[in-house]
Amino acid sequence: MTALLKDALKPNLVQTLENTPALIHGGPFANIAHGCNSLRATKLALKLGDYCITEAGFGSDLGAEKFFDIKCRFGGLKPDCVVLVATIRALKYNGGVAKADLQTENTQALEKGIVNLGVHIENMKKFGVPVVVAINRFHTDTDAEVKIVEDFCAKMGVEVSMTEIFAKGGEGGKDLAQKVVSTIENKPSNFAPLYDEKLSIKEKLDIIAREIYRADGVIYTSAAEKALAEIVSLGYDNIPVCVAKTQYSLSDDPAKLGKPEGFKITVRDLKLSAGAGFVVALTGNIMTMPGLPKKPAALNIDCDNNGNITGLF
Repeated sequence: MTALLKDALKPNLVQTLENTPALIHGGPFANIAHGCNSLRATKLALKLGDYCITEAGFGSDLGAEKFFDIKCRFGGLKPDCVVLVATIRALKYNGGVAKADLQTENTQALEKGIVNLGVHIENMKKFGVPVVVAINRFHTDTDAEVKIVEDFCAKMGVEVSMTEIFAKGGEGGKDLAQKVVSTIENKPSNFAPLYDEKLSIKEKLDIIAREIYRADGVIYTSAAEKALAEIVSLGYDNIPVCVAKTQYSLSDDPAKLGKPEGFKITVRDLKLSAGAGFVVALTGNIMTMPGLPKKPAALNIDCDNNGNITGLF
């Protein structure tokens, strides 16, 4: 841990191929954690540039909700705009198309799966922040499919941009940048977290489940009830909650695609992250630790009394 943390307190400044600065400090993984970079990096970026864009990874039902309800609350941040990134391929997948067939035009499946995008747009509006949809365009996306997305976003009252940054670099993102700037300048942000952290843990989880996941409620296992009672007894009932949930579905079941209805979220356990300042609710079969080899690299890493690190690669 000493080796890992020796240079970790300061954000890491890197740059894109076109020399745009970026700060790397912490990571996404909002399916098992808070899903965003450090407050230190964000506040530094706010001082260094005219615009600061932060990634809140793994779906707006996870990353964005936690960015708003946890990070913005702790840091006193007031975001001006949400850039909601989607792909036509993913929307067709939510409409029932197999992964092997996503390159083929399928307007019927797209019209069925685009309801998933609609839920994410509605959810972001609940925080009082204007939304711009960025479609990460693939070369297999057809004009007919693009029009369906554009018409849908128009009905939802949000700007949409077909971005081709992967293929064209910064030039492929100009339209998106212009629409984001225009949105910030012309649409007010009335940001507010979704819930009051002083509510009970069950009340906060119920709000997230109903308002963001569109569930009918929350079920607690006996293990979760026991853990909850212990957390409350320790006096940590009035802090934000961080839900560990699959990123593949709005529900806790990765097989439920699109806009699932008639389900409840099952909380199987609760963990207190007192230092971080939130309670983690484990739902479904989510795993919080990726697979490690039988002999992890950490076994070969050491640090002597002079701060010299050995065993890194």
